[in-house]
Amino acid sequence: MSSERPKLGPDIPKVITAWVSATGRVVYLTKDRNWSEDLADAEVLTGAGATDILAWASKDQTRVADPYFMQVTPDGKVAGRETIRETIRAKGPTNHPMFGKQAGNN
Repeated sequence: MSSERPKLGPDIPKVITAWVSATGRVVYLTKDRNWSEDLADAEVLTGAGATDILAWASKDQTRVADPYFMQVTPDGKVAGRETIRETIRAKGPTNHPMFGKQAGNN
């Protein structure tokens, strides 16, 4: 199962993000096909082969749920029309700096 997201062309830099099935934590697909909670570990994808990698991630439903493409800059920073949403997913709650990943609450 995958949520409907805006289509990103093959030349747009992107990463694959999902939620850990057991905990609900946000994760990103790494180059070695593992999942990391750190966006900096994510593999930045471009080209037509990215859809094949997303198809592989979509079959990894025992570890993660709802994988999809997230637009990033070529160096892996959050970008695109869903920047605010994806920044909150990457860093955690915005209600107070003592909560979420920004406070070291992993």
